Amino acid sequence: MIAAAIGGKPTTPTPGLVASTGSEFLSSLPKLGIVSVPNGASVIYLKSRGNLRIQAVEGSRKTVNVNEKVDDFDGKFDNGHAGQNRSQLSTVGKSTNIKWQDCSVGKIDRQRLLKQKGCVIWITGLSGSGKSTVACALSQFLHHRGKMCYILDGDNVRHGLNRDLGFKAEDRAENIRRIGEVAKLFADAGVICIASLISPYRRDRDACRALLPDGDFIEVFMDVPLQVCEARDSKGLYKLARAGKIKGFTGIDDPYEQPLNCEIVLEHKGGDGASPCVMAEKVVSYLEEKGYLEA
Repeated sequence: MIAAAIGGKPTTPTPGLVASTGSEFLSSLPKLGIVSVPNGASVIYLKSRGNLRIQAVEGSRKTVNVNEKVDDFDGKFDNGHAGQNRSQLSTVGKSTNIKWQDCSVGKIDRQRLLKQKGCVIWITGLSGSGKSTVACALSQFLHHRGKMCYILDGDNVRHGLNRDLGFKAEDRAENIRRIGEVAKLFADAGVICIASLISPYRRDRDACRALLPDGDFIEVFMDVPLQVCEARDSKGLYKLARAGKIKGFTGIDDPYEQPLNCEIVLEHKGGDGASPCVMAEKVVSYLEEKGYLEA
């Protein structure tokens, strides 16, 4: 038996299997609704031009015939998480008995909708190197071109999601891990995510890179000398660190590990150096070259 449902309330069950849907049955269905199939699953469908198109399935991954065509839900509901076994419960970290929930709308679909490719632009460098300024300039360039982007600024994230973390090595590692996971979600949504934070330790940045498909993590190094950053000191943090009022400050009494194989280096070349707009344009050029500004 199958039954059409509107707003979650099934109508009178209609005899027959999905495979045997005829014109009379199709004409009785609203354009969009839910169909219950014999094994108890709920199927969201869209009726278009006389055809019944399945959009999503809940509770079942079995093959179902629709309009004499066979749909294999195991193949159609892969959302870019290759290699995961979704038929079994798993344990990830401290989370037990969990199972990945697939959806018929995947990353490729979202990218086509946005006319761009999701990625993470990870801007790293010393405090005062200009990370946030370049991130904002880049965001403005992309916005004017009709591209969806979002900035994950290190200080901003610590106002909410990471407000429970300090600046000890273990807290910094967790700070980067969380931001990396959020950035991955943005990229999966088809958004160009701009992460702007000191992220001093190479191993933490590499761990974030490993979360994304090859090429989708674009590391941008703000190559600005310490003395230039300290001379700027827009937040007054270097002065406090030199006075011993801030401990573990990157570049003073805590190390910064420069990237070894980053995609983009934005160098400071004497005087005031290149403008943030010029630096942002270099990143935009890279995105164009690699095809991220089109679906």
